[in-house]
Amino acid sequence: MTKHVKIALSGSRDIPFNQLVLSQANVRRVKVGVSIDSLATDIARRGLLQSLTVRAQRDAEGNETGVFEVPAGGRRFRALEKLVKQRRMAKTEPVPCIVRDDDQISAEEDSLAENVHREALHPLDQFRAMQELVTQGTDIETIAATFMVTPAVVKQRLRLASVSPKLHDVYAEDGMTLEQLMAFSVSEDHERQEQVWDMLQSSYNQQPYMIRAKLTEQSVRATDMRVRFVGLDAYVAAGGYVLRDLFEDDQGGWLQDVVLLDRLVDEKLKAEGARIGEEGWKWVAVAVDFPYDYDDDMRVIDGDQPEMPEADEARLAALREEAEALEEEWSGAVDVPDEIDARVNAIDEEISAIVSRPLVYQPTEMARAGVFVSIDSDGSLYVERGYVRPEDESVEEPVTTGEEQDGTVIADHERHADDIGPAIVSVGGAPGTEEPGEEDEQDDLLRPLPDRLVTELTTHRTLALRNAVALHPQVAFAAVLHALALDTFYHYLSGTSCVEISVRGGSLGTHAPGLNDSASARAIDERHESWAERLPDQPQDLWEALIALSADDQAALFAHCASFGVNAVWEPANRYNEGRVSARTVSGRIKHSHVLGRAADLDMVAAGWTATVDNYLGRVTKVRILSAVAEAKGAEVSARIAGLKKPDMAKEAESLLAGTGWLAEPLREPAIEPVEEPAAIDAEPAVASEAEPAHDSSDSEEHFAIAAE
Repeated sequence: MTKHVKIALSGSRDIPFNQLVLSQANVRRVKVGVSIDSLATDIARRGLLQSLTVRAQRDAEGNETGVFEVPAGGRRFRALEKLVKQRRMAKTEPVPCIVRDDDQISAEEDSLAENVHREALHPLDQFRAMQELVTQGTDIETIAATFMVTPAVVKQRLRLASVSPKLHDVYAEDGMTLEQLMAFSVSEDHERQEQVWDMLQSSYNQQPYMIRAKLTEQSVRATDMRVRFVGLDAYVAAGGYVLRDLFEDDQGGWLQDVVLLDRLVDEKLKAEGARIGEEGWKWVAVAVDFPYDYDDDMRVIDGDQPEMPEADEARLAALREEAEALEEEWSGAVDVPDEIDARVNAIDEEISAIVSRPLVYQPTEMARAGVFVSIDSDGSLYVERGYVRPEDESVEEPVTTGEEQDGTVIADHERHADDIGPAIVSVGGAPGTEEPGEEDEQDDLLRPLPDRLVTELTTHRTLALRNAVALHPQVAFAAVLHALALDTFYHYLSGTSCVEISVRGGSLGTHAPGLNDSASARAIDERHESWAERLPDQPQDLWEALIALSADDQAALFAHCASFGVNAVWEPANRYNEGRVSARTVSGRIKHSHVLGRAADLDMVAAGWTATVDNYLGRVTKVRILSAVAEAKGAEVSARIAGLKKPDMAKEAESLLAGTGWLAEPLREPAIEPVEEPAAIDAEPAVASEAEPAHDSSDSEEHFAIAAE
């Protein structure tokens, strides 16, 4: 039988600190982990939790010198050394040490073993330990100060500790990542957490964002327009709970009580509807959002722009003057201070409030019209006034009510706003109407089909129609041209198409002054008037008119209509990319505009643009003016006007740049990056070159011609 040799552990003893020195055998060279300062602070608070490993220093004859080297525990030694230098610990303070005296194992091996065999605390144990400290009565700030972290980090750890114990076990066994566990903390419902985890086991997408989406799909984001409308503070004051994500930017969190939120929205919308109804409207319809065709068959009455009070005009002029001054001062700056940016935004909001005033309507018109009240995407109230339902339109022979005033019978359509009670406010999008009386029983065959059934049947037909159109390219071209022409020439009439394609290029008049006088605008107007004279007055006759056009005319009209959809305007995206347009959309728009410009042979010089004081030179800094002249005429010419004041410099630069073809940077077409041509392949070309068209030009008539059958 083999007799096992009992091991003997190294002895421990207290050694005064001034007899300890750091050993060159310590393998730790790179600083990682907790800093020496933090470790010194922790030792000062709780003492030394782990002894130092030392070896006796020997002289050349092998005798002990009374000094001990520290090969393992160098960071602890340095922390103690810092405490001595700070006079927080005596230099003769005894330090617990394990004294090693082993000729078979080197000091370097001891140092390496201590660091390699160390196992870091599992994050889950750290979460649970912090939770236990809180249970024992330690506050979050104390825990944060003790372990050298921020209170936010402690809150994150505590939130992770509140995740379902079942998911903790999965994480402990490396069944999920820390990022996934963090995602589960957005919900406090353990049952729901476990349900989502089980569901994701059969899903390819188990990313943290998917976990958050599943856990919050029954909640409402704080950025939702309904929340912005009623206000997050009002929701919380009413007893609502907001769930926050401590690990990601949650943009305000998720509102858990959707029923409460909807009630607050409904109450505020009704109150706003009643307030607007006091203006004298016949009805007011309120809803969070209305369906696409909510105003079909309704006429919009005309209103007059109210006169602006002198005080508002003076204030508007002052705001615009201040905005121009700020623009002049900061237009060339790389970094604009936050207070300047905030002031510019405040000026824009105040100007918008002054100029955005409701139109004034005639009381007799208001007495038969109504208002739609909803919520805009930014959470503000969206009011659309002056809609007249078909049944409220006046007729040639008014039906009398039987009521008289001074012997005169008043017709319904002549009733003044003062003669009508308060507006009927309806919720959900349907304008209020009087309750119908009881109708006689109708035969089942005469009853209309249920709305849901009609929707399903027409959905099937729509799908089949799509397929049929796809098989007939000429008909497809005709349908698109018909829709574009309706949208371009009959915008205010009741012409409609089942092809939901429209031209939405945006209004350009709000972005730059003087557009009407440009050569491009005159050419477009002339072409538009020419087509308007050739097309019928009524949209119902448009289809037959398009069929009668030649292929070349159809193509020309198609190009004219499609051009109104072009929008290459750069516009600033707001801070959160909400309410207007995102920065990504604007960037993509500009990039594609260069592609389209090259394809259409766009030439801004030929289009008539030239730098003037009004359109460029008077609105940029002196540095940019000089740079423009230097590009067009040379540095010597630019230097000759460098000493002028800005107004004189701008005027002189205008005359110098005239006829040079110089363009401001936003008007230039970027250079095309050269693409390395692939190696030549000895084979027939798959696509005809420009010199050899793939089809004869006579095919154009067949391609564009609209079938008349």
